Amino acid sequence: MRSAAHAVVALALMMVGCAAHRSELDIPDREAIYDRPLEEMWPEVRTFFTENKLPYREDKGSMVLQTEWRQEFGGSKIAGYWHRYMVLGKRESPTQSKLWVIRITKSANKALSRPGKEIDWGVSRALGGPSEGGGYLSPEDLEAYFDAPVGDNSYFAESGQGTRDLVMEWKVFRGISPKLAKAESVAKPVRVARAPNAKQAPNAMDIECGLPIIGLAKQVKKGAVLLLGEMHGTQEVPRFLAQTVCQATVAGTPVTVGLELPLENQTRVDAFLESAGTEDDWLKLMEAPFWRSPYPDGRSSEAVANMLEQLRQLRSSGLDVEAFVFDHPKGQGQEREKAMAATVKHQVESGKDRFYVVLSGNIHARTKAGLPWDKTYRPMGLLLKDELDEVAALDMAYDSGSAWICAVDSKGVKDKLDCGIRNAKGKDNGDRFFMHRWDGTSDAGYDGVFYVGPVNASIPAVQKGLGRPGSNDNSAHPLKDEGASYASVH
Repeated sequence: MRSAAHAVVALALMMVGCAAHRSELDIPDREAIYDRPLEEMWPEVRTFFTENKLPYREDKGSMVLQTEWRQEFGGSKIAGYWHRYMVLGKRESPTQSKLWVIRITKSANKALSRPGKEIDWGVSRALGGPSEGGGYLSPEDLEAYFDAPVGDNSYFAESGQGTRDLVMEWKVFRGISPKLAKAESVAKPVRVARAPNAKQAPNAMDIECGLPIIGLAKQVKKGAVLLLGEMHGTQEVPRFLAQTVCQATVAGTPVTVGLELPLENQTRVDAFLESAGTEDDWLKLMEAPFWRSPYPDGRSSEAVANMLEQLRQLRSSGLDVEAFVFDHPKGQGQEREKAMAATVKHQVESGKDRFYVVLSGNIHARTKAGLPWDKTYRPMGLLLKDELDEVAALDMAYDSGSAWICAVDSKGVKDKLDCGIRNAKGKDNGDRFFMHRWDGTSDAGYDGVFYVGPVNASIPAVQKGLGRPGSNDNSAHPLKDEGASYASVH
């Protein structure tokens, strides 16, 4: 009987070997099943979390543990999201078992709250909601509680903060299955993309990159350019970009980020990414006139500044992350598009062993000619697609919410923009970040979409004074909310 069990484990290890050839960014489409009773498997689960420096508390006797909170882009002064894992051991059969890993997320704002729900982040928070008998759900009852999927690989939990993480489940499986099978070699850890000048790089498990982005694995490729066409002024797009970079580099691919910031900011951005992120470093970054424009259109938002801090954190940890700016604001119309495309093209051709993620307004990212007001217009995306081997353009998709938007003055004042918080109408496609490529290219010149969920406005990082966004430096911008609605801003 025992020899038969070892044969099954050997088969499982063969499956692990096959799975290892898949990208670390791929989201599994099945559960990991251990050919061991739960009691034999569980001690190795404890060891895995201990060795990977994920402190936990355990409900002894119930095969349930919960890790401590861990910050996205850990160590950052500005991160607004924290994650922890709830790990539940489950019996598949008398001789088989499996794990459920539930990633629980909390935020520093109301971005994760559902209407009518108050978030409870107390340490006494129960595993599940109240049961009919007035108590709380036991670990055994959680299967019914988590059986309602929300999008691919996603399970609704309480206020939408808990999501089943199949990627983590398979990381644990690959880590402990060789030990359970008494194999001589243990699964090799994922090799992160280490910066050339870094003395050392972190273990892949040391970096918290947030919940895996669905569809990202299909886009990440050395030499490829991914254009993200956004609506400026949201909290979610800069976070989406930072998570994309984090997940790709941790999975082993060097990433270069392109930002639609004025070209004269390149030296400041370079210096900041190489810095220790002190208040003086923030001052040097934010003293550029760009951050104090009288018409802040969302590119100079707190979320963008915070995203630069997140990229700095990744670099300081030893990951191979670079960034460049490419806007030529003195150019107009087609001249500006050509100049931006030339800057991006130069960067890509200078390092073809990297993955490029370029964020811009959604008109610039288009890969087909023509705009409603100019049928001959050739956007930056089209110019890049003509010159580079592999370019894909994704348009922003989002659920309704708000954004910091600059629009033509409502009073009709010529050449004046009115900037403030506006309603943004979108379509609900769930809470998970995802990317999706179509079979072809749309009439607007997009190859697919990237989805960021409900959007929340991000105000300008600096209006008066200088310093790190959110610091007590009198830098708040007066907020406007006149109730105007915009489906998109081009």
